Amino acid sequence: MLLDTSGLVCCCDQSENRHAEATRLFRSARWRLTHSCVLAEFLPVCRARGLHVDMALEFLQSLIDDPLTEVVWVDQVLMESAIQLLRARPDKTYSLCDAVSFVLMRLRGTTEALTTDRHFEQEGFVRLLKRRVF
Repeated sequence: MLLDTSGLVCCCDQSENRHAEATRLFRSARWRLTHSCVLAEFLPVCRARGLHVDMALEFLQSLIDDPLTEVVWVDQVLMESAIQLLRARPDKTYSLCDAVSFVLMRLRGTTEALTTDRHFEQEGFVRLLKRRVF
């Protein structure tokens, strides 16, 4: 499964209503994939939510060190592929980080993402953390 920024924040933020579900999905995954753009987005989102920076940095380091988590360091080829995807979908509001995720997921043959972001569904992937309707 791909780890997206929103899914990682759900894992870290105990006040998040999907924290337990995100943590369960994260721990049950046999293989996890993420990339450096997600890692770069994670810290500012944590800061914006008022989460402790040291805790967020510790979590990032644990991902990098985790043998079950593959971190892809985005290079020029992957970035250019993501830009091409964005050019091909001018009607979408995908971020560059989203586009990198979509390209990487296709390259690695994975369809599931630990995310709350509906853009993954728009691109044909499975969003594991859906909004709850009460």
